[in-house]
Amino acid sequence: MASIITNVERLPITCYTKTEGVLVRWQWKIFLVILFVNDFVLIELALWFAYWVRFFLNIPFFKIEVIPPFCGYLTVCSLIPPIWILIFLFKGLYDRDRLLGGTREYSELFNAVTFGIVIIMAYDFLEISFDLARGWLLLAWIFSYIFVVSGRFVIRRGIHFLRRQGFYLSRALIVGANDEGRLLAEQLLQWQTSGFQIMGFADKKIKPGVRVVGDLFCLGNMEQLDQVIQRYCIDEVIMASSAISSRDNMVDIFKRYGLNSNVKVRFSSGLYEIVTTGLTVNQFAYVPLVGVNSVRLTFTDQILKQLLDYSLSIPGVILFAPLMLVIAILVKLDSPGPIIHKRRVIGVNGRQFNAFKFRTMYINGDEMLAKFPEKQLELQTEHKIKDDPRITRLGHCLRKFSLDELPQLFNVLKGDMSLVGPRMITKAEVDKYDKWELNLLTVRPGITGLWQVSGRSNLSYEDRVRLDMYYIRNWNIWLDLQLLFQTIPAWITGRGAY
Repeated sequence: MASIITNVERLPITCYTKTEGVLVRWQWKIFLVILFVNDFVLIELALWFAYWVRFFLNIPFFKIEVIPPFCGYLTVCSLIPPIWILIFLFKGLYDRDRLLGGTREYSELFNAVTFGIVIIMAYDFLEISFDLARGWLLLAWIFSYIFVVSGRFVIRRGIHFLRRQGFYLSRALIVGANDEGRLLAEQLLQWQTSGFQIMGFADKKIKPGVRVVGDLFCLGNMEQLDQVIQRYCIDEVIMASSAISSRDNMVDIFKRYGLNSNVKVRFSSGLYEIVTTGLTVNQFAYVPLVGVNSVRLTFTDQILKQLLDYSLSIPGVILFAPLMLVIAILVKLDSPGPIIHKRRVIGVNGRQFNAFKFRTMYINGDEMLAKFPEKQLELQTEHKIKDDPRITRLGHCLRKFSLDELPQLFNVLKGDMSLVGPRMITKAEVDKYDKWELNLLTVRPGITGLWQVSGRSNLSYEDRVRLDMYYIRNWNIWLDLQLLFQTIPAWITGRGAY
């Protein structure tokens, strides 16, 4: 059998020492202890804060003549945190695979807290000797969720920082060094907070020691998986589905490592990731069949998204109307031309519409750009130009703080756009999305999105495409709320805008 690694420098050939192995195990134990303490303490604080707001804060809506006995609420507030911790436990909110999941974790927390408050209401109904105030129940529900989510958010940021320092990482091996395997490696390497430390590849067609992508090498072939996993102390085996030659090989790998508690096997979604934005599994005559969803968002999802859009865009139009009037006057005074620029872009199902923006370029911009061949090339490849000569004096300021996009609130009201979504593209850009085009056209483009809070124009075009695909595949209402919240500092600082 050929050697696993031959004549290759800079390869990670050391395994965990005994001390390092103990440290890795204790890292997660310490994390879980911190998480338990965080949830317990913050739930308790939320309950007492709700009590203070309900009975001692002078709010007209919550005015009360007589403050109820303290002892009743003392009993309830002592019992609730342990019960809710048990609910969190049964909901999987302390399972390692479901932690640090961002909006998905927040969604599960919301369901768990809601379930917990229903239990309290049932207790209140059965306990006839003491009645809990309805206002307190409402506030306890709201504050418990906000407090716990905020605490977990801070912890998550701390773990992300530690992962950049080399802690809380799982050593991963990618099986398959084809295009899909390389793409998986590139995406995981770019997201330093993913929790994976990619050690290299295993592939049947590439010799061990050959560089595959970046500083990652092929560590062995398919027959040498046992040796590679043992040598590099692999925690996770990530299989590029399209690289596995047959179903039998895939099943064999799962049998060998999927039932091993020390090694976790993961499969990439492969072709499904390309041709659809969602899958469902249903049984017909006891046979499980995978169905392809025609759209990414369900009817309920669409209703929630539209409610969020209209509830914020209508007040937004009213609030920003004076500012938009001032900007319109300044645009007219700054340079000749129309106030509003109508950009023809593609929406859901490929339908084209005009996206409104305040004009930020000179009307003879194409003639001005013709004097800069290198900038023309930059525009063709990136669809953006840094230090664009076509932009007006006022345009630079409007673009830096995204004020030119305020008229797109009317696009949201028209139903062409959403407040949060993938970036809007022109018909000429569709080819750039290649196989991902099928996913892109299932969701309305957004005024803001993951690409905007992650660096905006500083990102490469390929990164923008990947961020759009991540948003579409992982959408939920909590992700929209998170991105709206993250847009505020990005808007104020103007980072990556030009």
